[in-house]
Amino acid sequence: MDEAVKKLNTVGLVVIENRRLLLAFSKRKQAFYLPGGKIEEVEDAVTALIREIKEELSIPILPHELQWYCHISAPAYGEQPPVMMEQECFSYALRATPVADAEIASIRYFSYGEFRQEAIQVPGVELLFQKLVADDKVDAL
Repeated sequence: MDEAVKKLNTVGLVVIENRRLLLAFSKRKQAFYLPGGKIEEVEDAVTALIREIKEELSIPILPHELQWYCHISAPAYGEQPPVMMEQECFSYALRATPVADAEIASIRYFSYGEFRQEAIQVPGVELLFQKLVADDKVDAL
């Protein structure tokens, strides 16, 4: 009998500057991800994202500053299969300089081509980049 696919409900922050996407390098998983994280049972997506970004990037965000952008479904990188990540992505106009904190080793802006040069391709980030390129928000190369 097949094991049921487990779902991981997450949120991600989409910050674009000069047609490049901000990504955070996870110390634990050793890969670049969208800043954000898991939604706790008692939280909605916006509350979870505000909490995660304060922890990861030391940026206080107000709910009205977030704009829903898209939903991404992808295999959860670094989780034992079968786990599907269900991620609500919100765009945000950066007002402060992000500072890597908590489990984040570094932060960096990427074009899609630059991300494709990374050793690890996180499936959810790959799908988001494809949408951002299709929507003409980031550079393909």
